[in-house]
Amino acid sequence: LARTGRTARALQPLPEVEADDLFGPGEARDPAFALGWDFAHHGLVPPAEHLLPGHPLRHGWEAGRAAFGARTLRAGRGVRQWLQLRLAAWHHGQSFEAVQVTPNFLAQIDSARCPVTRGELGEGEGREAVVERVNHRAGYAAGNLATLSRRAQQAKGGKRWDEARLMAVLAEARRAEGSGTAEGLSSAEWARLATLMSFVTPLPHELAASLPLRVLPPNRLRLLNPIQGLQVLITLQLTHSGFAVRIAQLTQLLPGADLRRDFHLFFHTLLPRAWQGGRPGSDEEMRERLEDAWQNPDVLRRWQRFASQLSAEQADDLVQRLVAKGLANGMPGAQRARTAQWHPRHSATEGWALERAGQAARHANPKATTEAAPRCTLTA
Repeated sequence: LARTGRTARALQPLPEVEADDLFGPGEARDPAFALGWDFAHHGLVPPAEHLLPGHPLRHGWEAGRAAFGARTLRAGRGVRQWLQLRLAAWHHGQSFEAVQVTPNFLAQIDSARCPVTRGELGEGEGREAVVERVNHRAGYAAGNLATLSRRAQQAKGGKRWDEARLMAVLAEARRAEGSGTAEGLSSAEWARLATLMSFVTPLPHELAASLPLRVLPPNRLRLLNPIQGLQVLITLQLTHSGFAVRIAQLTQLLPGADLRRDFHLFFHTLLPRAWQGGRPGSDEEMRERLEDAWQNPDVLRRWQRFASQLSAEQADDLVQRLVAKGLANGMPGAQRARTAQWHPRHSATEGWALERAGQAARHANPKATTEAAPRCTLTA
C-alpha cells in the first residue's frame, strides 16, 4: 500500500529530546525543571507537593510528558534513588554533582550491611537502606555518599565528626545507668560513625594521625586525609592472603631504620588481634575483627608513635606509591573485591562545594567557612 509523503513523515520516530535542548546558549539549566523532566523521562510521577500549579518541577514534568509520551525509560532502584537524592538536594538548597553521581554510581555504593550498626539492611524499623552525605557540610557528590541504615542516618543528622565522637563518650558514660546508648546508638556505633565522618573531613595532619580506625571505609568513599589513607591500606593488607610479602614491600618504602622498626612494632601488635579466634568465616567477619582490633590501646599507641613521624606529604607519597605498586588491589568489599584509587589534590573534592558548606550556588552563604583542600585523596 503506497503512502503519501505526509503520512510517511508522520510515521517516522520522533527525535530524542534532552532537557538541555530547551535552553539557549548561555542559559542556566533550571535544576527543578530538569528534575521534573527526568521524572517524566522514566515514567514516574513526582511527589504531590511538587505538582502544584506554577511549580518549576511540574513545568519540567509536563514538558517531559509532552516530549516523551509513552516512550519512557525503565526506572530501577538506582534511578529512583538518583531522582530522590536530586529532589532532596534541590528541596534543601544543597549542591548536587550530576556528572559522577549517577544511577550506576549509586548501584556501586549499595550495600547489604550498615557500616555503623553492622546490621543487615532491609525491611524493618530503622533498617531501611538510605544513601546519605557523610560530611553534611559538603554537597551530594561522589566520594561523600554512603549507604547507611535509617537508624544511623537519623542519629547522625547534621552533626560534625567531632560531635559524633563526643556522643560515643556520652553513650559509654550511660552504660553504668543501664541504657548504654545516646540518641539511639551505642558507644561503639558512634565511634564507627565518627571515624566514617572523619574520612571525608579535611583535618590537621597531627589530629588525623592520632585517630583509631574504628570502621573500614565503604565502597567509593574518599579519604581526604593522607595518613588515614595509609592507615586503611596497611590494615586491609590483612584481609587477603600473601600479606607478608606486601608488608615487606611496604616496609622497604619507609625512610629510615627507626621508622621501619616502629612500623613492625605496630603491625605485629595488630596482626594477632586480626586472627584471634582462628580463621574468619567471611570477609565481613574479618573486617569487623580488624575494626575491633583498633579498640586495643597498644594498637593505637604504636600506630600513633609510627604515624607521628610521617608528615602529610610523606603519607601522601606512600599512598600514591602503594597504589602504583598494586598493593591496594583486591581489597574485599561488602559484595566484591575492589581496588583503591589515588586522586590528586585538584580533583579530590571536585563538586563537593566545601567553600559553600555544601550549599547550591544560589543559596551560598558568603560568611561560610572554607575548609582546606586536601593534598590528595584515596577512594576505597
